[in-house]
Amino acid sequence: MVQDKRLMELRKKINNKRPSFRRVESWRYKRVKDSWRKARGIDSKTRKKMKLGVKSPTVGYRGPKNIRGLHPSGYLEVLITTFDDLKNLNKNKHALKISGKLGARKRIMLTDYCQRRGFKILNLGVSQKEIEMLEQMAEAPIEDLESDDFIDVDDLEDSIGD
Repeated sequence: MVQDKRLMELRKKINNKRPSFRRVESWRYKRVKDSWRKARGIDSKTRKKMKLGVKSPTVGYRGPKNIRGLHPSGYLEVLITTFDDLKNLNKNKHALKISGKLGARKRIMLTDYCQRRGFKILNLGVSQKEIEMLEQMAEAPIEDLESDDFIDVDDLEDSIGD
């Protein structure tokens, strides 16, 4: 794991040095989009890899092979939609992303199950602190809650009337 941390730092440095590869002449014409396309012109300085041309993507800009494709946290990302997707996963190697196609009820059930198993969830949506605060509010009797937590009916009617 120590080597992985070193490689993650190396990847971060490489990413910072990597230029933004822009399509040739995209800064000159609006009709030419910014996304990279290989230069194919006869006299193109970029195709000939001359110093004045735009930098083009080459093998030298790649990150270390051992950590290529990993999440910045060092885990391998896995998309989850059902409980069956968790069968062959390891909590020390995999981090989970819960599918956006799921509804709130199934998402809550899956999140609960994954957290009990000790998995790291990348797209939890709300922080753990907010979840704990909501749980405390749900468990607290009504008298303990502050008056700021409630909406005054008169204020609500006034705001609707305006």
